[in-house]
Amino acid sequence: MSRVTEPLAVGRVIGDVLDPFTPSIDMSVSYNNKVYNGHEFFPSQVTTKPRVEIHGGDMRTFFTLVMTDPDAPGPSDPYLREHLHWVVTDIPGTTDATFGREVVSYEMPRPNIGIHRFVFVLFKQKRRQAVKPPSSRDHFSTREFAAENDLGAPVAALFFNAQRETAARRR
Repeated sequence: MSRVTEPLAVGRVIGDVLDPFTPSIDMSVSYNNKVYNGHEFFPSQVTTKPRVEIHGGDMRTFFTLVMTDPDAPGPSDPYLREHLHWVVTDIPGTTDATFGREVVSYEMPRPNIGIHRFVFVLFKQKRRQAVKPPSSRDHFSTREFAAENDLGAPVAALFFNAQRETAARRR
């Protein structure tokens, strides 16, 4: 297990969302503050889509970004696993998600019960404009989506935690 994927295994992202993989691209995600594996954000900090930068590939290489919540509606009984929050395709290498094609619009995290993991997964596309949007946000499967769109194994992944925010926690 590499140092990069170890937090994904400890956080059960590998297992619940992804199979083991070897990262080959650096990806950074930030909502004003940079996202690190397992760090917690308040829902009020993640209301707008994050900046997602791809540090690798070149302008002729295209990527697909998927953001899901494997803990919907709650981590003890995630019967809606996974809930899809965002899909952007055709992102050129060395750029960010704003250069891609948003096929599922960003939905802000709204965890109601318990601590939820929000997972960003990056796939390298074999060709441009080949990714079809899923039919539903609920019961989404990152593995099946990758297989249906011939995306192969992920090239990068990152996750953060969030839980319901009370008025007292917002102060």
